[in-house]
Amino acid sequence: MSAHKVIITAAISGAEVTQEMNPAVPYTVEQYIREAKLAHEAGAAIIHLHARFDDGTPTQDRERFRVIIDAIQAACPEVIIQPTTGGATGMSAEERLQPTELNPEMASLDCGTMNFGGDDIFVNTENMIIEFAARMNERGIKPELECFDKSHIDMALRLVRKGHIQPPLHFNFVLGVNGGATGTPRDLLFLKESLPEGATFTVTGVGRCQLDMNVMGMLLGGHVRVGFEDNLKYNRERNAISNAEFVERIVRIAKELNLEIATPAEARQILGMPERAK
Repeated sequence: MSAHKVIITAAISGAEVTQEMNPAVPYTVEQYIREAKLAHEAGAAIIHLHARFDDGTPTQDRERFRVIIDAIQAACPEVIIQPTTGGATGMSAEERLQPTELNPEMASLDCGTMNFGGDDIFVNTENMIIEFAARMNERGIKPELECFDKSHIDMALRLVRKGHIQPPLHFNFVLGVNGGATGTPRDLLFLKESLPEGATFTVTGVGRCQLDMNVMGMLLGGHVRVGFEDNLKYNRERNAISNAEFVERIVRIAKELNLEIATPAEARQILGMPERAK
């Protein structure tokens, strides 16, 4: 096992989960501040952000993102805020790109289309990925390459060769989603071994595979994502009381594995991002 500093990302809200499923899911700005601040204080260097209106409706509205991002940055000045460009199924490319108009340090970049179940198709054509990557390049936004299976890695690397995506590369393996790679050691190892030299990766396990995939990701030299977007339950018996509870567990396990947790400044260095302007 390589000794490395682990970057923890907290995906605090998501687009699909609701307060009916877990009352701690944030909707209001105050709730976003609470969840982001607690997660950051527990050890999260990155906050992955989906925006909601106060009634819980998911949105990619630029101004709603601006209000939430400004509030989180006021409470957590050092944290890296990574808005989604995935949004929710059915949103147009123009809708999904709105958060990039705020020039965040990072943003997610989905690298392939997914069948999420039933009639829900999460569309990411090659031309859309090129368009999203171009926007991020223009604005100096670090893309996190979201990959739900091996073909998404292949797509990303093809676009690297064509000059649309610039290294250093950082991937996020999202495992356990319907229609994608399963949350098993076999699939995670296959994805990790498919990366080019020098690439970094985060591991996201959805639902009951979250903890298994997080721990294996750390053992393989990677980073981890936790949070309500991916999993609402702390264990089989109960819901998590906050995103921070997931972060605290990863911090404890990392320490038992003799791994250190990266600060936001260290995360920027690891990911090849510029230092935060003072």
